[in-house]
Amino acid sequence: MAVVCPECDNPIVVDVDEVEEGETVQCDECGLDLEIVSVDPLEVAAIDVAGYDDEDPMRPEDEEEE
Repeated sequence: MAVVCPECDNPIVVDVDEVEEGETVQCDECGLDLEIVSVDPLEVAAIDVAGYDDEDPMRPEDEEEE
């Protein structure tokens, strides 16, 4: 099965029988690292150097005291 790279629209062929959720694949065209977030249906999410592209909202206990 193939998914499309969210960065460069290159098709990435992934054998869903050979991968599990949480594994990573890399786009051959642009080198973007992608994590497999679901195998049925096949979905991937881009990973940047610091983690996922989407940021977790700040939790109240993380806020500084004023």
